[in-house]
Amino acid sequence: MKVLMIGSVWPEPCSSGAGLRIMEMMQLFLNQQWAVIFASSAAPSEHMADLESLTIRSVPIMVNDNSFDQFIHELQPDIVLFDRFTMEEQFGWRVEKHCPDAMRMIETIDLHCLRHARQLQFKRKPEVVLQVEQADLYNEIAVRELAAVHRSDLSLLISDYEMELLQAQFAVSPDIIHLCPFMFEKQHMHLSSPAFEKRAHFISIGNFRHAPNWDAVLWMQQQIWPLIRSRLPEAQLHIYGAYAPPKAWALHQPNRGFHVLGRTEQVETVMQQARVCLAPLRFGAGIKTKLADAMLNGTPSVTTGIGIEGMHRGLPWAGDVADSAETFADAAVSLYLNADKWVQAQNNGFRIIQHLFDAHTNGEAFIHRLLQVKQTLASHRQQHFTGLMLRHHHQRSTEFMSRWIEVKNSLPGLNPKD
Repeated sequence: MKVLMIGSVWPEPCSSGAGLRIMEMMQLFLNQQWAVIFASSAAPSEHMADLESLTIRSVPIMVNDNSFDQFIHELQPDIVLFDRFTMEEQFGWRVEKHCPDAMRMIETIDLHCLRHARQLQFKRKPEVVLQVEQADLYNEIAVRELAAVHRSDLSLLISDYEMELLQAQFAVSPDIIHLCPFMFEKQHMHLSSPAFEKRAHFISIGNFRHAPNWDAVLWMQQQIWPLIRSRLPEAQLHIYGAYAPPKAWALHQPNRGFHVLGRTEQVETVMQQARVCLAPLRFGAGIKTKLADAMLNGTPSVTTGIGIEGMHRGLPWAGDVADSAETFADAAVSLYLNADKWVQAQNNGFRIIQHLFDAHTNGEAFIHRLLQVKQTLASHRQQHFTGLMLRHHHQRSTEFMSRWIEVKNSLPGLNPKD
């Protein structure tokens, strides 16, 4: 089998959960002895993964350019995986035109419409957004995202909450969506990580370009950390994350124990040095890599209802959950000082990883579902008339717009803004 993955960016597994997820998918396909090609229209990054070392071919592509048509026609992949719905919008119609028998899938990463809806509500009232108002959820992003899901043969969800949301709120058929959480190999779980007494201080980690992460840093700096520091005057908070902007560095206050440290390539090391991970997320979607990393490295955490969403399926959490600054600080201090509670939280985390995020279990289920759809692709598509209808109208409208942009860009001396 030949798999083409079309990404919005080149994967950076040390920068974001999305990058880690794409690398998981690549490795899963490679384990099947399938050929993997990764294509992106993004500019290369100094932090991007070395795909060539994994025998993955990297191909730069362009949007609104017929060079992609020739590329996809010559490649003739068996499967095309779009990294996020926006890539399906850009390239889905071209793939269908030149490779009609290729199975088309979307890796949603998280539901963008859900994340957008929660951010809208948060702006109106800055508190942890658990319940989503339907008026906010039915937004323009939802229209685009759900249309892409219907046009595709299969879409991958990483959170059971989002899987249920698509079916309950948008009446999406379970036949075209599949739940595939993180896939961690057993050797990545550090059961023998440093003990309670050998650890010190707090840690928080997350890409600064991600709005929920930036808000979490601000909430900690303004409200949560002062409460913790007043009770633990020697404690420090070490904040890591890729792409820290100047406004983040400006929060660095060592005299208050508040350290903004930027990118780290050694997540395991810094996570195992810390006693407690803090993730005060007030909005967002998907499942949280920072909390998965904490559990893998035996580091109990304090987070919010948003943080645990899709992460535990009813199993006891690997720490504490709190949705206000006061209760969050109380939980953090209690977990930091109570060795017995800390050990129990650590064991809860290992149990969650073993039961929900096992690479063999989740990977095998996904490959089985993928092959099932692939082998019955014609009948699978016939059963979903909504997708056929949306593909027809999208393909025509998007193709004509794209062709117009191509012609416009080819005219010499024409101002692109005209």
